[in-house]
Amino acid sequence: MAAKSANLYARIEPEVKEQAEGILSALGIPASNAINMFYKQIILHRGLPFEVKLPSVRPVDVSTLTETQINAELEKGYEDLQNGSTRTARSVF
Repeated sequence: MAAKSANLYARIEPEVKEQAEGILSALGIPASNAINMFYKQIILHRGLPFEVKLPSVRPVDVSTLTETQINAELEKGYEDLQNGSTRTARSVF
């Protein structure tokens, strides 16, 4: 294995760093190892190791909706439930 002597400096949001490092800590993986694994995956995939694209459906931000719009969104969900157009959380995650 080659000696680890290269440095990487990146600016990220403090909250993102804290959350990610908390998860990595629980997994017993130092952040530097996780970054090294990510870079190795980039090399193996010859690009990002995951799909990067805009979602086809824009998520609803309920904080910007009026009460009428919120009720309409809830009705859509209820209709999906009645029509059987739903999936379990287990199948999604």
